[in-house]
Amino acid sequence: MKVPFVDLKAQYREIKPEIRSAIMSVVEDCAFVGGKYVEQFEQDFAAFCGRRYAVGVSSGTSALHLALMAMEIGPGDEIVTAANTFIATTEAVTHAGASFNPVDIDARSHNMDASLIEGAITDRTKAIVPVHLYGQPADMDAVNEIAEKHNLLVLEDAAQAQGAEYKGRRAGSLGTAAAFSFYPAKNLGAYGDAGIVVTDEKEIADGIRLLANHGRAGATGHAVEGFNARLDGIQAAVLGTKLPHLDQWNGRRHEAAERYNQLLADLDVVVPEEMPYAKHVYHLYVIRVKNRDKVKEELAAREVYCGLHYAVPLHLLDAYKRLNKPKGSYPVTEEVTSEILSLPMFPEISEDQQKYVADSLGEVLEKMD
Repeated sequence: MKVPFVDLKAQYREIKPEIRSAIMSVVEDCAFVGGKYVEQFEQDFAAFCGRRYAVGVSSGTSALHLALMAMEIGPGDEIVTAANTFIATTEAVTHAGASFNPVDIDARSHNMDASLIEGAITDRTKAIVPVHLYGQPADMDAVNEIAEKHNLLVLEDAAQAQGAEYKGRRAGSLGTAAAFSFYPAKNLGAYGDAGIVVTDEKEIADGIRLLANHGRAGATGHAVEGFNARLDGIQAAVLGTKLPHLDQWNGRRHEAAERYNQLLADLDVVVPEEMPYAKHVYHLYVIRVKNRDKVKEELAAREVYCGLHYAVPLHLLDAYKRLNKPKGSYPVTEEVTSEILSLPMFPEISEDQQKYVADSLGEVLEKMD
């Protein structure tokens, strides 16, 4: 049996007539940039998250970047974020002109260890950027309490957490603003790059909209130099078509995660832990296993394809040598990232596929004993 890491074709087959109709509507209306399909999706996604405003943009990275700029975070400012995240989180900070200070993660949740945040705050710190990694929200009560104490903004990096919940509230509704990615493999994925920012602050929403459209103010004027970072109509229509299915798809991911937990119970691996405050949506199902690289290679030989999210923590990337953070600076992150392995996960994964993954993993581990 061949088990892909993600199967986008399976989802497309499930909703093919809806998708084709949505795309053709945009083509018929020639509403390719901006327009009613973008506006409708913005309204629907804002409501989904429990927010007043949503601004669609060209990618999740642009969502982070423009949100930071609209929150007036720039040169001389610093943000605090997690040591284990995709580089988009921090390159957005750098592109806004600011700098970042990572904190170590909690070994159970794989999210930022909130108890370490205050130790990373300096007189330059202007915001905290918690990352809801793998689809599980960070400990937002703790984050917001620290932010309020130090008069800091909070920008949720919710790129992997569409539909996730923290104590009954949706990811995206837990900070000053939140940035989402709709990269095709996400729980809510476009058919190309796309992203969005949600917030209750009109000034932030207006700022993002201005920046994403070349700083255009009115028909001919430009208030600032901006960017070409708009959400296009076809992507908005695809996302709007998929959004009503999202909770069901997330439910199927959760069921698949529970099956994995049972199937892997007797193996020498650490399965992901769902925190008591969280509703995890399992964008990724990430285990910890010794000899990870060899295990991944052996699984691929059995046509079980896995991912690494992320094999190298931020401070050890070549891109961030300037941080001068040697190995050992973030011990939990370094230990965890040396062992993490993302198993195949998508809403349509079958019980037979999961059983094959588990059986294959068991064979590999037995072979390596």
